[in-house]
Amino acid sequence: MNPEEIAKWNAELRDKTPLEIVRWAIARANGRAVVSTNFRPYEAVLLHFCTQVQPEIPVLWVDHGYNRPATYQHAEQLRKLLLLNLKAYLPTITAAHRDAVHGPIPTADDEESLTQFSALMKLEPFQRGMKELAPLVWFTALRKVQNPNRAGLDVLSQDANFDTLKVSPVFYWSDAQMEACLNEHSLPNEWDYFDPAKADEKRECGLHVDCGKAAMGSSVQALGSRDG
Repeated sequence: MNPEEIAKWNAELRDKTPLEIVRWAIARANGRAVVSTNFRPYEAVLLHFCTQVQPEIPVLWVDHGYNRPATYQHAEQLRKLLLLNLKAYLPTITAAHRDAVHGPIPTADDEESLTQFSALMKLEPFQRGMKELAPLVWFTALRKVQNPNRAGLDVLSQDANFDTLKVSPVFYWSDAQMEACLNEHSLPNEWDYFDPAKADEKRECGLHVDCGKAAMGSSVQALGSRDG
C-alpha cells in the first residue's frame, strides 16, 4: 500500500474492534499472514483474535534463550490452549555460548554492545523467520501506550525492514481493555517477562524501527569477525 492508502485505511480502522481489524487484514493476505509474539504480558489477546479468524496462522517466535521459566511455561500453555501453529526460530549461537565468549547481557549504558546483542540473538533469527514465512501481512501486538516511538505509529504501517504490511489490531487498547479481554475469554497472562535486547521498556530492539535491518547486518558481521 502507498502512504495515501494506509492513511485512508487507518482512518477507517481506528474505531473498529481488534477482531474486525484481523478479519479485514486476513481477507487481504492471500493466505500469507503471520503473527509474531514474544509471549510478553497481554500477548494472549492478539493470539486469541488471530487464531479466531485463521486457526492455523503461523506464529513466529524468536526464542533467544534468555526467557525466564515462567515465560517458557506461559508459551507452552498458550500453545496448547489456542492450538498455536508455533514457528520457533533460534539464534545461530546458544545463550550459554554467547555469554561465555562475550560476557553478560550488555546494559543500557553500552548502546553499541546492546545493539550487537540484539542483532545476533533476536534480529537475525527474526529476519530468517520472516524470509522463510514470507508474509504479506504481519500482525503485531504493538500498542500506543507502550513507549514514545510506538505512540507515533498506527494500526497499519508499511514495514521497511521486512517489506510487509504491519497490522497492530490492539494498537489503541489500554491495559484495562487488554485485562478485560483476558478475563472475558479465560486467557492466561504472566508478568515475569524479560527482554534482554531492550534493557528497558522505552528502548526498541530494532524490529519496529527503520534502522533495524542495517543495524542487524552490521552488528552480526562485527560479531562474526570478532569470533573468528
